[in-house]
Amino acid sequence: MSIVPTPIEGSGDRATRSTRDSAGELDRLRAEVRELKDANAALERNLQHATGQISVITSGLSWRCLVIFRHVRLRLLPPGTRRDRALRFLVAAVDAVLRLGVLRTIRMLLLRPTKLPGALRAARWDGTLLNREYQVWLEHQLITPARERAIRDEIDQFEFRPVISLLMPVFNIGQEWLKEAIDSVFRQFYPRWELCIVDDASTAQHIRPFLEALEKRDGRIKVKFLAVNEGISGASNHALALAAGEFVAPLDHDDVLAPDALFEVVRRLNADRFTDLVYTDHDVRDAEGVRRHPFFKPDWSPDLLLSMNYITHFCVYRRELVVAAGGYRKGFEGSQDYDLLLRVTERTTRIEHISKQLYSWCQAPTSVASSPGVKSYAHEAGRRALQDMMQRRGMAGDVVDGYGAPYRYRVKRAISGQPLVSIIIPTRNNWKLLQRCLQSLEERTKYRQFEVIVVDNDSDDTETLAYLKSLSHRVLTYEGPFHFAAMNNRAARTASGEHLLLLNDDTEVIDGGWLEAMLEHSQRPEVGAVGARLLFPNKTLQHAGVVIGIQGKAGHAFWGFPGDHPGYYDFARVIRNYSAVTGACLMLRRSVFLEVGGFDEQFAVSYNDVDLCLRLRERGYLIVYTPYAFLYHHQSASRGSYDPEKDRRYEELLRERWKDLLDQGDPYYNPHLTLTQFDFSIRH
Repeated sequence: MSIVPTPIEGSGDRATRSTRDSAGELDRLRAEVRELKDANAALERNLQHATGQISVITSGLSWRCLVIFRHVRLRLLPPGTRRDRALRFLVAAVDAVLRLGVLRTIRMLLLRPTKLPGALRAARWDGTLLNREYQVWLEHQLITPARERAIRDEIDQFEFRPVISLLMPVFNIGQEWLKEAIDSVFRQFYPRWELCIVDDASTAQHIRPFLEALEKRDGRIKVKFLAVNEGISGASNHALALAAGEFVAPLDHDDVLAPDALFEVVRRLNADRFTDLVYTDHDVRDAEGVRRHPFFKPDWSPDLLLSMNYITHFCVYRRELVVAAGGYRKGFEGSQDYDLLLRVTERTTRIEHISKQLYSWCQAPTSVASSPGVKSYAHEAGRRALQDMMQRRGMAGDVVDGYGAPYRYRVKRAISGQPLVSIIIPTRNNWKLLQRCLQSLEERTKYRQFEVIVVDNDSDDTETLAYLKSLSHRVLTYEGPFHFAAMNNRAARTASGEHLLLLNDDTEVIDGGWLEAMLEHSQRPEVGAVGARLLFPNKTLQHAGVVIGIQGKAGHAFWGFPGDHPGYYDFARVIRNYSAVTGACLMLRRSVFLEVGGFDEQFAVSYNDVDLCLRLRERGYLIVYTPYAFLYHHQSASRGSYDPEKDRRYEELLRERWKDLLDQGDPYYNPHLTLTQFDFSIRH
């Protein structure tokens, strides 16, 4: 065997290669220069075009009228003058009348003028303004012919093309409603579906011939007629038995699907074939076909599902999972979908949410969408479904009606044992605040297994020092500038309790069950932190959960709303998940607090609570907000002087650390909702 020697590179070869590399680099730089010149030329063309447009605008009649109006207004109503304030008041009054009505506006101005701003913020959820906004929003969501072509092209490229079986129980529905629901299935861009219709022994004469003709029209239609009425659960099970698809989707006989509904679902399944359940946003369609009351939902929120069926009708399940869960159960009619969801979500966490309005819940006369009282038995069926869920999961406690609206529940968990809660209260001077806090805590709290640790930050007020000496509670001294994070961290290390309750000294207990309401969630191993409902002294909302991304950072949901206002779809008064809750009243297990290293002391004053919650979320823990723990919060009364420069640094640190989350969006807040306000209005 001969061996061919490897040639040794000489200096001439190296020089040749060096020259060749230099020439290649020069060509690359020349190409970059050409690209920059082209980009610069394009920018100059755009600038010239924009300049021309501005010239056209400023030379037009409308612009001249606007300039004249502004000039006249500044002459007649200089900013800051009484006349200017009077005009602004008049505009606000007209706005109030439009939103609240004449009588309600007058009554509030006479009796509760300080609550008028909060009432105005909340008025959009009375329906009229929200629905007007929604009509504008819908106009921008229309599927153009170009978009339809792009969708069909994408469908052709799908690697995974499962059959989706739509399950439709039918009973005595008007033909127009039924026809619209079925037509919406035929309009689907995604073609691999089957519609399994089971007529539940309808007595309406038009239904049988209509369905028989339909079955002959398309091979994807399967129809079964029951001889005896078995109720919606029984009919749905018959539809499930007809289904051959890998995935099934319940569809009411008066629901309407958007043309891209199944396309969006299969698109999501192509992104992750292990997904077991997909749900979407929805709205309500009235008798005239007008779409109203949009529900922009959060991503998978297990605690919200235990408070209300926020997923509702149209969702797509893996069929084998539904079969394994036992299908639909009789005895839960009216809430049979809710009962199924509770059982299926016990078997999987592979749940995806599509934040698009892909179906409309129609306001047929027999529908809950028309009036909740139409099926009053459904509320009780939902409560029983939850009670049954607790028994299956081995959860001690009870299910009681939630605040306000029907179909809202409270899963009230029993507290295991008598765990000690260490209540940590940082303070500095102003002993009256601390006294009010401690008195309300001692006199109104029903759960008595707690200790109080007061962390005094260099108080030098004589009365405060005397009051601190008189306390029977433990007092720790913290020297140096006010540092909320470090004060709580130090107290947590010395606490004896299994649970920590971080509490501001400017809070005041309202209801005696507050500590138990937080403890029932803090004891759950999957929960990282629990937050409370906090009210300003004027009884408007200060805290009902924290949304990440509001105003570029984080903000309190429904801030300034009336304290008893439900918020968006009752979110202010149901137990639900958020990405964060405020540290003004926050409970968590001491072991969990220490596991993540407590508060990050880079956030000395602000956003330490948000950062803590996000680090807990990063480890897989849930953050829970409960409206059943409610207190007054005289916000930041003992914090010390406000330093906007430092607060900006904390904001920048938060943005830098959680940039990915801010870019992706808060999973518990729909991307179609505003990030500029606290009111869950539609994002434009």
